[in-house]
Amino acid sequence: MDTQHVIVLPYDEQWEQDFLKIKAELNNALGQLAIRIEHVGSTSVQGLSAKPVIDIDVVIKDYNVLEDVIDILSEIGYQYEGNLGIVGREAFKYDGKEHLQKHHLYVCPEDSPELKRHIAFRDYLRTHPDTMREYGHIKEEGAQLYPDDIGRYIQHKSAFIERIYSEIGV
Repeated sequence: MDTQHVIVLPYDEQWEQDFLKIKAELNNALGQLAIRIEHVGSTSVQGLSAKPVIDIDVVIKDYNVLEDVIDILSEIGYQYEGNLGIVGREAFKYDGKEHLQKHHLYVCPEDSPELKRHIAFRDYLRTHPDTMREYGHIKEEGAQLYPDDIGRYIQHKSAFIERIYSEIGV
């Protein structure tokens, strides 16, 4: 059993500001290596309950620049973790970022199917308030049912996520 404590909070307007602070630091370091930096995940959807962790996808042209991106990110405190089993999404962990909101950092080539899924899911929830509220309820319920088991929490919401992916064709 994974014992990471699961906390889902009501939407917080501060999450957008938290994202912008992280984005500024990443932009400053990566410059033009980053085509764009996307706020994805539940904290990027206004009104959606979420774990208070900012999900970020740094979009790069292709894997030819990944080595340079890894080197630069390591200089500012990020460690490369590989794709963690998800093709098209390279993960990074960090130390010494107490001045920033807790976040998950991924680097994706612009043609990544995983990036496409993140953006499509976010944009769908942003434009479908009833679905967004339903998802928020499922997340809150999952956190109540499985407060000490992140794996079961993720499993609890996965059928909903897969249904939306199917509806939007990603």
